[in-house]
Amino acid sequence: MTGTERRHAGRPRSERADKAIVEATLDLLAEESGVAGVSIEAVAARAGVGKTTIYRRWPSKEALIVHALGAVKEPLPEPSGASARGDLVAIARRFAGDRHRRYSRCFWNVVGSAEKHPELYARYRQDVIEPRRDVVRRVIQRGVDSGELRPDLDVEVAMSLLLGSLTAKRPQETFPEGYADAVVDTLLRGIENPAEGRPEADVRPFSAR
Repeated sequence: MTGTERRHAGRPRSERADKAIVEATLDLLAEESGVAGVSIEAVAARAGVGKTTIYRRWPSKEALIVHALGAVKEPLPEPSGASARGDLVAIARRFAGDRHRRYSRCFWNVVGSAEKHPELYARYRQDVIEPRRDVVRRVIQRGVDSGELRPDLDVEVAMSLLLGSLTAKRPQETFPEGYADAVVDTLLRGIENPAEGRPEADVRPFSAR
């Protein structure tokens, strides 16, 4: 067997180990003890791997947790740039769809333990949350630059209003069909450039859909 063939033959085992480690981390994180219940030893035991297998991939418990949280979030759709509304609706639908994920409690446990584990929370925000927020930020800024949105718009405030409306108030909360579109259209009523306006039919209230 050649060196290349040996590397290919070993790859499935590595992938299975990675998946088992991530699943074990998320299972432990979702339990009542949350972050406190996650340790390299506990993950190794549940995943059926050695601790060295984990440490070869992640240098610390915090790095492992952040990786696991990022692994279960679907990437945001690539903005097309055709219109601010179209891009924001696509993004909002993905955020709204994230709410029913199997491991939603994991995210709550990390956020809820921010005071006890500030470094973990800071890394989670930096590596998982901020890249997703930056996609929204760029879409809104492009809307301002193109004239679709108000020239005096505070991009950070607009982004917070949008994402805050798509943040669940409790674990595993789901949003009704059409909610994401309604959030975007309601927000756009206040931030669109009046000179650009859209037909009234595009901004019907959610209750009328």
